[in-house]
Amino acid sequence: MRDMTEEEYDALDKRLTETVPTLGHTKTGFFSRKSTQVVCLDEATAKILNAKAIASRKLPSEIIASLLRNELTAVHAHG
Repeated sequence: MRDMTEEEYDALDKRLTETVPTLGHTKTGFFSRKSTQVVCLDEATAKILNAKAIASRKLPSEIIASLLRNELTAVHAHG
């Protein structure tokens, strides 16, 4: 990727600083499509989860989702 010229930097800076994000109800934006749940963990579990996430280069939420999918698969296989 080539470096930007001073004029291109200035134009991008102007665009980003003068653009006001608009919120709407189209449900097409990132935050409209994502739902968020807060889950409280004890300190030891949080440390283990974060260490596993760092080691696997995944988000903690991805680790939890994978664990839950595996659990559900095991339950259905034995159920």
